[in-house]
Amino acid sequence: MSSGVGRPRFGANYVPSAGWFYSWLDYDRDAVRRDFADLAGLGLDHLRVFPVWPWIQPNRAIIRERAIADLLDTVDAAAEHGLTVAVDLIQGHLSSFDFLPSWMLTWHKSSLFEDTTVRDGLTAYVDTVARALATKPNVFAITLGNEVNNLWPDSPTTPAVSAAWAQDLLTTLKKAAPDVLALHSMFDDAWYQAEHPFHPVEAVDLGDLSTVHSWVFNGVSQLDGPLGPATLTHADYLIELAKATSLDPERPVWLQEIGVPGPDIPVDLQAEFTRRTVEAVLPNPALYGVTWWSSHDIDRRLLDFPDREYDLGLFTVDHQRKPAAQALAELITEVKAHGVPEQPYAATLTAPVNLRTEPDRRPEVAPGSEFHLRWVAARAEGPVRILLP
Repeated sequence: MSSGVGRPRFGANYVPSAGWFYSWLDYDRDAVRRDFADLAGLGLDHLRVFPVWPWIQPNRAIIRERAIADLLDTVDAAAEHGLTVAVDLIQGHLSSFDFLPSWMLTWHKSSLFEDTTVRDGLTAYVDTVARALATKPNVFAITLGNEVNNLWPDSPTTPAVSAAWAQDLLTTLKKAAPDVLALHSMFDDAWYQAEHPFHPVEAVDLGDLSTVHSWVFNGVSQLDGPLGPATLTHADYLIELAKATSLDPERPVWLQEIGVPGPDIPVDLQAEFTRRTVEAVLPNPALYGVTWWSSHDIDRRLLDFPDREYDLGLFTVDHQRKPAAQALAELITEVKAHGVPEQPYAATLTAPVNLRTEPDRRPEVAPGSEFHLRWVAARAEGPVRILLP
């Protein structure tokens, strides 16, 4: 690789090796440090960490100091291993499970997005946790939550309500932690589904940078298999969509989640998928960083997860490097030594829909659409810029 565009960040979404996120209920500081030693050994520079909202705020009037102390110890453990930290607040949605506090369920059943009482409690939670995190110099970003749009339709909302909800909480977050990135992240239904009440403009207008989550089980792997061009370039496609939709041509895009889900990416192809997918996004001038999902596998003694969730880790539960981890480590070494190659745009395509103003036409840019397939074909000759009409 020759020296070129600025060096992106590399990190992992932290899934504890022992006990998954249930480990927050029985916090083990030594186990956390053992996990972080694995990740630092790959050459990563950051982690994305997921406290679980209802376990910190089990009652609207209670925010547990012990739970916040455990979160801050996790941040300190990362610093001990030379890692910076991004924290997601509203979990919310994790590995196919939803975690919501009992004070908004059962006979209190209400919408996370529409109910003002829930909003009051959530605002207090965001403010308290963000103020605590702001005391730690290695915290660089706080995201409202992990794919909060997956909490719809169980929590009804509308586009206007979902945007105002996110903006209000981002304002609270920024006031509590003014020196960190304040972010809003969504699953890619916001980019591709016609009736989805979270819109692309929220991803690119709200918060300090844009985030995208690239999962090939959304249809691209069905187009051309685990190493086909649509599969290998989906992350770059999402980055280009985000860049095109933003009013700010310099706004960075963080590839906040990407992984090797089975059966879409078989084990024997995971190293090649990792290398080629990351190589495809590295030259993109908008790229802020690449954060792998996830750090560690889920122990198969834990029940009821979708099968693909168990094996997404860079490491096994007993700390063995997996093929994707080795490929990622080698790429990081190359980038640190030689930088990122410059690859000028080979072509420019104009999308058939303005995602800012015509969100009901989002399927026209979804995987398998005529436009997406034209972009994939053009991408074979080099990077392809997307413009909105």
